[in-house]
Amino acid sequence: MDAFRDAILQRAPIESFALKTVQQFIQPQKQTKLAQDENQMLENMLRTLLQELVASAAQSGEQIMQYGQLIDDDVDENIHGQIPHLLDVVLYLCENEHVEGGMIFQLLEDLTEMSTMKNCKDVFGYIESKQDILGKQELFARGKLVMLRTCNQLLRRLSKANDVVFCGRILMFLAHFFPLSERSAVNIKGVFNTSNETKYEKDPPNGISVDFNFYKTFWSLQEYFCNPASLTSASTKWQKFSSSLAVVLNTFDAQPLSEEEGEANSLEEEAATFNIKYLTSSKLMGLELKDSSFRRHILLQCLILFDYLRAPGKNDKDLPSETMEELKSCEDRVKKLLEITPPKGKEFLRAVEHILEREKNWVWWKRDGCPPFEKQLIDKKSANAGQKKRRQRWRLGNKELSQLWRWADQNPNALTDSQRVLTPAIADYWKPLAEDMDPSAGIEDEYHHKNNRVYCWKGLRFAARQDLEGFSRFTDFGVEGVVPVELLPPEVRSKYQAKPNEKAKRAKKEETKGGSQETEGNQIGVSNSEAEAEGGRGEAEAMESDAVADTPTPEEQQRLGGSDTDNGQEAGQIEDTETEEAGLMDADLDHPPMPVS
Repeated sequence: MDAFRDAILQRAPIESFALKTVQQFIQPQKQTKLAQDENQMLENMLRTLLQELVASAAQSGEQIMQYGQLIDDDVDENIHGQIPHLLDVVLYLCENEHVEGGMIFQLLEDLTEMSTMKNCKDVFGYIESKQDILGKQELFARGKLVMLRTCNQLLRRLSKANDVVFCGRILMFLAHFFPLSERSAVNIKGVFNTSNETKYEKDPPNGISVDFNFYKTFWSLQEYFCNPASLTSASTKWQKFSSSLAVVLNTFDAQPLSEEEGEANSLEEEAATFNIKYLTSSKLMGLELKDSSFRRHILLQCLILFDYLRAPGKNDKDLPSETMEELKSCEDRVKKLLEITPPKGKEFLRAVEHILEREKNWVWWKRDGCPPFEKQLIDKKSANAGQKKRRQRWRLGNKELSQLWRWADQNPNALTDSQRVLTPAIADYWKPLAEDMDPSAGIEDEYHHKNNRVYCWKGLRFAARQDLEGFSRFTDFGVEGVVPVELLPPEVRSKYQAKPNEKAKRAKKEETKGGSQETEGNQIGVSNSEAEAEGGRGEAEAMESDAVADTPTPEEQQRLGGSDTDNGQEAGQIEDTETEEAGLMDADLDHPPMPVS
């Protein structure tokens, strides 16, 4: 800290000692740029040094921006305070990216918080003088929110009646510092300053000559001007407001102002130097009604309120059609009163309408996302621009279909290319869902892939084609059961594995299904034997006598069967012989032989 304290007392150029001082204090890993922890350590040291300098300036009774001034030998009036010199050193380091860019904004915020309002004007003068450097993109992106917070804190501390000029300086700085498309300049929620309450007398004082009912009705309009959104919440409020406004407008019509009264009571030239906050005393009601500036103030508030109710984005649901018609008639009446209010009523009304129209365009531009103002360059007109161009005709009706058709002619294999149509493997497709099912991943249920219907539907189609066994688990476990078990962690895999008894049941069902298929095959063989027997019935009848003569006796059949078994005849051949004999027997039963004559 002592090194920086001595550095800000030097008269040499900042670039000759700023980075060297930082390197001596921090000893960074990189010679020209600090790391994150090094930036934090430097920022804490600078904020502590700034706090000590401000405390020393307060004890000495000097202004903080002139404390510890250095007077040059050649020019005696060239005064530099220690705090501005410290800020210049930090600004140089931030501009050249030796330190973190938001450090200068943090020091300026601390300085405004530790200073009185009188000293804040000098601090803000320093900020205005460095506006071009602070507004550079590398610094603006780091500290725009800090600068916005600093200016808003200053506006809260200032008095809107006594510090009007300083408030205007801050608002003008923000308008130049932030771009037009900055969302910070948009009142997105439409919040109104309801704290600006207008207080007036509720009970009539003694000895008053003015109509107190009119006085209460007149100043009650400020409640609606302060919060225009309240008129759209209930129809009764709009009726009350319209009745009160009609009373005020009738009074203005009944008491018109002459040109002499308007010029005598006009405060246009003086009003440019201070902010008007009219007094609400009932004793001044008569004088205020004769003031043209006072009338214009009230009538202009009415136009602003009407413009809000018909602002872009407002629909007919907020106010009914009857209310919108009444609002239009009230607006025409207010404009007529502004036009006849001296001096220069017509010129004043045109200026107000122009301002409200620009405000409406501003609101539209903000709500449309701040599109750029720059327009594209228009190409120069060709020599034949005046001639009517013939509309181009496409082969298949439009450009896209014709282009696809031409591509198909040029590349017939485009639709069958393996690189174009690629079905993922079942394991690769279910991998994201398997990661979601892992408890160690800590993914909440609402973010699981199982909630994506399209993803699950495609996965079930893949499983039905590539993994039929996994697809069968969908009935018991849902879509999570279709995921291959090898992708799941061990603690989850056991939950979705098929049970042994289920596998046995499934195998038994497959065996039963296979046996039924064999029975059907046998039935088909029997029917074929019947057809053959029917076709060869004539031959059977012709050779029946020979067959009967050659048929062996039962004892011979038994002896022959035993010899065949001893000779090693295969079991399958025996079964086939028995099947053929059974077929012949069935054929004989269905079609018995004709008797031999």
